[in-house]
Amino acid sequence: MENLFAARSQMAVSLGFHIVFACIGMVMPFLMALSHFKWLKTGQEIYKDLTKAWSRGVAIFFATGAVSGTVLSFELGLLWPSFMEHAGPIIGMPFSLEGTAFFVEAIALGFFLYGWDRMNKWLHWAMGLLVGISGVASGILVVAANAWMNSPSGFDWVNGEALNIRPIEAMFNEAWFTQALHMTLAAFVATGFAVAGIHALLLLKQPNNTFHRKAVRLAMYFGAFAAILQPISGDLSAKDIADRQPEKLAALEALYKTSQPADLIIGGLPNDETEQVDYAIHIPGLLSFLAHGDFNAEVKGLDIVPKSERPPVLITHLAFQIMVGIGSFLFLVAILYLFFSWKKPHHIWKKWFLRITAISAPLGFIAVEAGWVVTEVGRQPWIIYKVMKTSEAVTPMPGIQYSLLFTTLIYLILTFLVFWLMKRQIKALNNSYQSANQ
Repeated sequence: MENLFAARSQMAVSLGFHIVFACIGMVMPFLMALSHFKWLKTGQEIYKDLTKAWSRGVAIFFATGAVSGTVLSFELGLLWPSFMEHAGPIIGMPFSLEGTAFFVEAIALGFFLYGWDRMNKWLHWAMGLLVGISGVASGILVVAANAWMNSPSGFDWVNGEALNIRPIEAMFNEAWFTQALHMTLAAFVATGFAVAGIHALLLLKQPNNTFHRKAVRLAMYFGAFAAILQPISGDLSAKDIADRQPEKLAALEALYKTSQPADLIIGGLPNDETEQVDYAIHIPGLLSFLAHGDFNAEVKGLDIVPKSERPPVLITHLAFQIMVGIGSFLFLVAILYLFFSWKKPHHIWKKWFLRITAISAPLGFIAVEAGWVVTEVGRQPWIIYKVMKTSEAVTPMPGIQYSLLFTTLIYLILTFLVFWLMKRQIKALNNSYQSANQ
């Protein structure tokens, strides 16, 4: 196994595992804070119980996310030493600020978990809210560093060296806002639907359980509104990529040749040899409109770059289709949920809609994983866009395949432990509220 493939695979495994916990760490504290707020305002004990139940989940995912995030930070230096040699001084600021946000998050979570009946009730609530705010800040800062890899700025590249470094400019690069917005909304969609889906599944077994009904409503507030906003952020991202990384957009849509106008392609299997997309649905002119706001605009295809600098089209295109397909489905579920909440609240508790909600539970995280494939694979062969290729950054140290196997094994064990712990929590939660059935 070549070092480049092994190193890429190890980063893919590590990032694919960590991103789930990053999303949950960003959003679950807000769910926890909302239920806590409702308890403080209404005095209903069911909201206090819900807050405590969710806080245990936050603690589990925070601990596991801390481990996986630490591994990722080491991997950047061990697997990609040339990248860190040049990029470290440039994007060190968002990483260091992310570390500060992480420490604030850890301290606030400690105060919240052990502050019950020991702190002023509103200060205690504020600690829970601070966990969520610092978690979102941490996620945005990491995404800003990743966005810099897609839109490098804040330095002058002279004879293979980064000179005249400007960290603030690098952190607030042209891509940071659209990527951070899209990722933050994706985290709220994925976590909101996942929590609502788990409680909806439990409601199918206990249809009148008040505890799970309250949980579904609170979680769907976040998931539904974020799902409705997500297409707007997706449109902003598409237009941004069309200007800055036209070959990435071409790979997303499997557009092999520059076209005016350009069709939007739905589904299909790209064929690099024939440079055609088999079994696809074409919507004339729609890609031109989505990319440039004009149905007759020119959209650059993969023919603008040499074949050696083209992203892997099949993987990027399929990942993009999965992300958009799931996003569209969750958007429709969100619209339906909000309509029912407004006009026909009893429909939310119908078995058919609870089944849809339960089915939606894993879909948001599948979309998140697909989105990161689009972001990372769509940038290849560059680790720093148009500055350094991934092959130039990989470590020359032999034996990376053994590191890949060891890391994969560790993550499989952690996945099993988290699954086991959460299953125990859900089972205990379900048993505790058998009496809530009416």
